[in-house]
Amino acid sequence: MALQTSAEAPLPVGDVSRLIGGWIDRLGAVWVEGQITQLSRRPGAGVVFLTLRDPSQDISVSVTCFRQVFDRIADVVTEGARVVVLAKPEWYAPRGQLSLRATEIRPVGIGELLVRLEQLKKSLASEGLFALDRKKPLPFLPQLIGLVCGRASAAERDVLENARRRWPAVRFEVRNAAVQGVHAVNQVVQAVKELDDLPDVDVIVVARGGGSVEDLLPFSDEQLIRTVAACRTPVVSAIGHEPDSPLLDLVADLRASTPTDAAKKVVPDVGEELDRVGQLRDRALRTVRGLLDREERGLAHALGRPSMEHPQRMVDERASETDALIGRSRRVLGHLLDRADSELAHTRARVVALSPAATLERGYAVLQRADGHVVRNPGDAGAPGEVLRARVSGGEFAVRVGE
Repeated sequence: MALQTSAEAPLPVGDVSRLIGGWIDRLGAVWVEGQITQLSRRPGAGVVFLTLRDPSQDISVSVTCFRQVFDRIADVVTEGARVVVLAKPEWYAPRGQLSLRATEIRPVGIGELLVRLEQLKKSLASEGLFALDRKKPLPFLPQLIGLVCGRASAAERDVLENARRRWPAVRFEVRNAAVQGVHAVNQVVQAVKELDDLPDVDVIVVARGGGSVEDLLPFSDEQLIRTVAACRTPVVSAIGHEPDSPLLDLVADLRASTPTDAAKKVVPDVGEELDRVGQLRDRALRTVRGLLDREERGLAHALGRPSMEHPQRMVDERASETDALIGRSRRVLGHLLDRADSELAHTRARVVALSPAATLERGYAVLQRADGHVVRNPGDAGAPGEVLRARVSGGEFAVRVGE
């Protein structure tokens, strides 16, 4: 294919198609798994045409096989069946079309499907997608519920009727999608993403009625499981009946056994809630009345005590004691004052008796020299003729020292 070409020297379309076909012819046979979406068996034709599609992706490839190859499994394979095909790639040069030439076709049995589902389950569980701590709680009363279900299906009717019967004001945002077949995975994934992007949707319910293992395979698809795990909105799985257990049940925030059970778990029953409100109101009323009765009995008991019935009795009983204490304190204080007065008079008399003025009153005199020194001895009087000052009770006068 490494050719030298240019705008001036291009290759014809036939040469390019032939070269591509030569490269593809060198490819070996491969085992391919997919789901049959189109099947064409024309009467008398020796070749059977079918389209094989990847259920998880919007990718399909054409497959052809001889009639005798398909006749071996014609009784057990129809459109929508999963098969494993041993085929070699082929290039149809006139139309420039790639297809697979099948030499063997095997239907995928239930046992093989269950083994693959178990392997996928273990792989996703090891990533923590089924962990309980990842599950989000459902709101007590969702204002808007997103519902993914088949168009005009019994599952849609069961969810809508039972939810509105339980809570008439509940609102739904419904997204109809294929719930089985080749388009189921893509449509359900798209519906879940759309509802998760709506800010008013409080919870998403994915619902489907019962069916075979093959019918419920879209709800065990890895793409859908990862989409639900990434949702910010709580998701409820209501697929099939009680025994059915697709992988969606494990990743969802809540599993409901049936669509009807989902309606019961998503919205409360208005009658039950009114009864509960009435019970709580009666309980609160009884509690308040009990508190009031207890406080009234306590108040009556307190008012019945003597100190509350005759509050002045205690004052009256203590009045005489108070008067006696006041009289006693006055007598003690009077005795103390009298004794202090007597001691003060006695001390004053002693002070007066011992004062210099009292001594002078008795006729004594105090001699002082000119420098103010008191004369106590005859030798202190000084030289004859020296003038001294004599102080008596009536005043002072001068005296002269004699020989």
